[in-house]
Amino acid sequence: MNIEQARFNMVEQQIRPWDVLNITVLDLLYEVKREDFVPQQYRNMAFMDTEIPLAHGEAMLSPKLEARLLQSLALKDNHKVLEIGTGSGYMAALISRLAHSVTTLEIHHDLAQQAQTKLTHHGHHNVSVIIGDGAKSYGDAKTWDTILLSGSVPQLPQVFLDTLAVGGTLVAVVGVSPTMAVTRIKRVGEKDYHSEVLFETVVPALHHIAKASRFEF
Repeated sequence: MNIEQARFNMVEQQIRPWDVLNITVLDLLYEVKREDFVPQQYRNMAFMDTEIPLAHGEAMLSPKLEARLLQSLALKDNHKVLEIGTGSGYMAALISRLAHSVTTLEIHHDLAQQAQTKLTHHGHHNVSVIIGDGAKSYGDAKTWDTILLSGSVPQLPQVFLDTLAVGGTLVAVVGVSPTMAVTRIKRVGEKDYHSEVLFETVVPALHHIAKASRFEF
């Protein structure tokens, strides 16, 4: 397989046609090597338009969905980002190139350790992988400029909105299969939020999130 041709085809035939047009994001997909974060046994699937299996029934999202989520975050180089659901570490790697720092939570010890090893090895030194339950948020009273939920939630838990800085952005896939949509929420004041639905998709659910309290607009 010609890896660079496969990468080019991924960007031009899958990602760009799916309304990912931000040049910075597109360039980053060439810079951060997706195959470095794919399990070895699935390396030949690194550029396919499909989810890639990880341990514990988890999965890497499809390349076009990863790219569109990244574009939706509208990251700046001073942003401190919280990601819930590390998985392979690839999304954290992409975010790290655009933001000041990334803290990413992973409930599975082995996935967290593997992701941290890969991130460090490939020079993503502004990423901290923490073993923890994302359903409980990152409870150290920090606020975040950007929050990404890498798995779906049936309802958006209030706990994440409470740790979003004023002016900050949260992106999550909200709903229950087959009806889910990527939703972007901006905190425009201490108690004021603006929400918009960006596009429909279906992704696996985050663990332990179903009983979390709902955020009401």
